[in-house]
Amino acid sequence: MTKGASVFTLPAMWAFENAPIWEKIKSIESDCDRALRLKVASEAVLAPSIPARDIEIQEARFHPAKKGFAQKEGLARMLHDLASIELQAMELGLRTLVEFPEAPLGFREDLRNVTLSEGSHLQMCLEGIESLGFHWGDWPVHCALWNAVSVQDTLLDRILIVHRYLEGSGLDAGDNLLRRLDGVETYGIHKIVKQINLEEIGHVDFGSQWYREICRTEKRDSVTDFPLRMQNIREQLPKRVEKVNRELRRKAGFTELEMDYYEKLREEFLIPYKVRQHLQNS
Repeated sequence: MTKGASVFTLPAMWAFENAPIWEKIKSIESDCDRALRLKVASEAVLAPSIPARDIEIQEARFHPAKKGFAQKEGLARMLHDLASIELQAMELGLRTLVEFPEAPLGFREDLRNVTLSEGSHLQMCLEGIESLGFHWGDWPVHCALWNAVSVQDTLLDRILIVHRYLEGSGLDAGDNLLRRLDGVETYGIHKIVKQINLEEIGHVDFGSQWYREICRTEKRDSVTDFPLRMQNIREQLPKRVEKVNRELRRKAGFTELEMDYYEKLREEFLIPYKVRQHLQNS
C-alpha cells in the first residue's frame, strides 16, 4: 500500500446476512445494540429477500418424512425444525429493529430483549440436537416465517404478523407438542421444549401490549383496527391450523374477540385440507 492511501473497510454484516449459525448467535447481542443506535429511517438497512443459511433451504412440502418421537432421530428432527423457527424469530426481531429505527425506544429496547431470548432458545435447540447424536443441517429448513413479512409492512403490521400471528400460533403448536412428548423417553428434550414454550408466552405478550400501545399513540381503536389489519395482511400469512389454545393466548394478552377471529381464520384455512381429504377418500 502506498503512503497516504485510504483504507476501506466493508460494513459489518448483520446476523441475517451471515450464514454460519453459531456466528449468528455470537453476533446477535452486538447486532441488536448496533441496531438500537440507528435513529432515522434514512439509516434503515435493506434486509435480504432470503436470510443467509449454512444449510439447505427447501420449501416445507419437499422436506423428507418425519419419524416418531419414540426414536432419537424423530426427537432430533423436531428440535431441528424448532431451531429453524427460533432462528427466523431471532432474525425477524433484528430485522424489525433495523427497519423501524424511529419506533418508540421502549418498544425497541423490549424487542432487543425478546430477540436475545430467541437466540438463547436457538442455542438450546442446537445443543439438544447434538446431545441426541445429530447435527444442524442433517435436514433442510424453510424460511416461511421470514417470507411472511414485507418491506411494505407498517410497524403495526409487523407486530401482528410476527409477534401475534406467527408466535401466537407457536404457542398453540408448542402446547400440542408437549402433550405428544408425554409418555415417551425424551432424553431431556421435553425440558427444553417446555422452557421455550413458557418463555414464548412473554414474547407474544410483548406484541399484544405494544400493539395496543402503538394503536393508542396513533389514535387508533385497537378493537376495530385488529380485524381490518388482519384482513389486509392475510395473504402474507402462512396457513396455521393448530387448534387455538385460548388459555395460553389469554396469558399472552389476547382478547376473547381476537381469539374468536383466529378460530374463524383457522376454520377457513382448514377448508382446502378438508376438501383434499374428501377427494382422497372418495
